[in-house]
Amino acid sequence: MRRYLLAAVASIAAFVTALLPMAAVAQQPIIIKFSHVVSPDAPKGKAAVHFKELAEKYTNGKVKVEVYPNSSLYKDKEELEALQLGSVQLLAPSISKFGPLGIKEFDVFDLPFLMTDDARARQMMANLNKKLEGKGISPVAYWDNGAHVYTCNKPLVWPDDFRGLKMRIQGSKVLDAVARELGAIPQIMAFSELYQALQTGVVDGEDNVPSNILTQKFYEVQKHLTVSYHGRLTYALVTNKKFWDQLPADVREPLTRAVKESTDFFNTTAEKDNADALEKIKASGKIEFHNLTDEQKRAWVAKLMPVHKEMQSRFGKDFIDKIYKASGFVPPQS
Repeated sequence: MRRYLLAAVASIAAFVTALLPMAAVAQQPIIIKFSHVVSPDAPKGKAAVHFKELAEKYTNGKVKVEVYPNSSLYKDKEELEALQLGSVQLLAPSISKFGPLGIKEFDVFDLPFLMTDDARARQMMANLNKKLEGKGISPVAYWDNGAHVYTCNKPLVWPDDFRGLKMRIQGSKVLDAVARELGAIPQIMAFSELYQALQTGVVDGEDNVPSNILTQKFYEVQKHLTVSYHGRLTYALVTNKKFWDQLPADVREPLTRAVKESTDFFNTTAEKDNADALEKIKASGKIEFHNLTDEQKRAWVAKLMPVHKEMQSRFGKDFIDKIYKASGFVPPQS
C-alpha cells in the first residue's frame, strides 16, 4: 500500500513539475515591438514612450512594449511589410506610406494647401480604415504632427525658385506631381538617409515639420527655411490586424485606453514642439527664414492647383469634392 501511495505522490509531483514551464510561459508578458523612424525627442518619439508607460501600467504588466526609434529596427520602406508579416506589432508611419500598398486614396491628403481643418479630415481618413484592414493592417488612431515647411540651399519664395532642384519626397504620387509641377526633380528617399543626402548635396532640399527638422538637425546642413505650411504631416498608428484581434479582452481594452491617451498626448505635444522648434531653429542663426507674403502664397496655390485637377482622374472628382468639404478647403476662383 505504501508503495502505491509513494508512486501516486511521485506521479502527481511529476505532473506538477511538467506544468511549471507551461505556467511560466503563460505568465510571460505579450511583447509589442513599436518601431518608428524619428528621434526619441520628436513628438512621435515622446508619444511612443508615453504609450509604452501607459500600456504596461494599464495591463498590469501583461504587456511589454519595446520602442525602437531612429529606424533602429526597420527603415520606413521596410516597416509596413514587417508589420504585415507580424515581425513588428506597432508603427506610426505617415499616411503617405499607404499609396505603395495599393491604397491610393490616402494620397489625396497630400494635395497642397488642402488640410486647413485637420480634425474633420481625420474623420475622412477613418472612413478608409477598411481598405487598410484588407491589407492586414488595423489603424487604431491618427496623429496630427502639424504643417510642413521647406528647407533648401537656396531661397524658396516664388514657385519658379524650385526649378531644377532635387527635392526629397515620400513615395506619394501626389507629392511627385507637386514637385514636378514646381519644376523640381523629385527624389524618393528613406527618412534615415536624408541628413547625409542634404549634407552631401545628393538632394537640394526637403519639406517636413519643424520638430523633425530640429531633432534631425536638418537645419545644420541647409541654408534657407520657408514657412510655407503647404501640407500637413499625419501619422497613422497602426497594428497587425491578426495580432490585435487575437488579444484577450483584458489586454485589448486597456491598450485601447493607452492608445486614446497617448493620441491626446501626441497632438498636444506636437503643437507645442513644432512652435518651439521654429523658434529654436531661428535662434540658432544657422538658417535664413522666409515667411510667405499673401501675394507669394497665392502664387504657390495658383501654381499647384493643376495638381488638384490632375488628381481628379486618379481619385475621382466626387471623392476630391468630399475631401474638400471635410477639410474645409475652398479652391481659388480662376
